[in-house]
Amino acid sequence: MSRGFIAVLAVLAIAFAVITGLAVQRGILSPHPQQTATLGGPFQLVDQTGRPRDQHILEGKWTAVFFGYTNCPDACPTTLFALGQTEKLLGAKAADFQTIFISVDPARDTPAQLARYLSNDAFARHVTGLTGSQAQVDVAAKAYKVFAQKAGEGPDYTVNHSTFTYLMNPKGGFACVIPYNAPPQQIASQVQKAMAQGPNAESC
Repeated sequence: MSRGFIAVLAVLAIAFAVITGLAVQRGILSPHPQQTATLGGPFQLVDQTGRPRDQHILEGKWTAVFFGYTNCPDACPTTLFALGQTEKLLGAKAADFQTIFISVDPARDTPAQLARYLSNDAFARHVTGLTGSQAQVDVAAKAYKVFAQKAGEGPDYTVNHSTFTYLMNPKGGFACVIPYNAPPQQIASQVQKAMAQGPNAESC
């Protein structure tokens, strides 16, 4: 096999990896979540105040669960802004709605860092940030079938990750997927449809 041919293969492999990483980051490629009521599961993390939290944080409210990180350049702030606008559109029903932001970059996302990041007035107000050890985050990501992979070296690395949001019902069960880049009006409509079905809703 010639060196030229090997070089071409190497370039193609790098290009494919870059394109795939960007596509996954934007929620375009698999893993796509399966519509299943069994999605989710136990986890042990801490919130932005350092308080231990587990899967029971989902109970009692309609919850938008999103995995991201505070150094995320686009998908995370866009989603958190949209969820903030969704709260406003829900009006009085916003009291029954919360956002859970689970970091896929626990090495940098300490509770203090999450607190600073989530204090942005443009983001959702009823939001809890969760982090922990890498092993603890991996357990949560696996339970929610979320892809996350570090990209690059040095302090400015990024993390390619799934960008869809899960709507969970007040029983802690899976209701539906909110697609990446969904406008606040669409998200609010999905939440309202789920609310209309009651606390055991499995669709929206």
